[in-house]
Amino acid sequence: MSFVEAIKSVFTQYVGFSGRARRSEYWYFTLFYAIVDGVLTGLGQASSAFSVIAGIFALAVLLPSIAVSIRRLHDIGKSGWWLLISLIPVIGAIILIVFACKDSEPGDNAYGPNPKGM
Repeated sequence: MSFVEAIKSVFTQYVGFSGRARRSEYWYFTLFYAIVDGVLTGLGQASSAFSVIAGIFALAVLLPSIAVSIRRLHDIGKSGWWLLISLIPVIGAIILIVFACKDSEPGDNAYGPNPKGM
């Protein structure tokens, strides 16, 4: 999945919490968010108008980022409720990063067919 396809896929499934998301979809969306947020935050240092735009952008991608994170957890066979482990400082974030790096479960699982088509 290419960078543009991944971003389109995430925004197409804006609040789709069911199904599975490949690693490339998750990480490309994370890269997209980091780049746009970094640029808007940097420009926000120069003008408060960009700070407002950065805040609006963060709110606009909140649900899609939660949705793609849950679908990524589904891809490795974990429940979306595992996302709440991020509430544990440091350790929770490390666990989620490890989960996000894991390869897909082969074949179908309880959350749907393998997005790789295997």
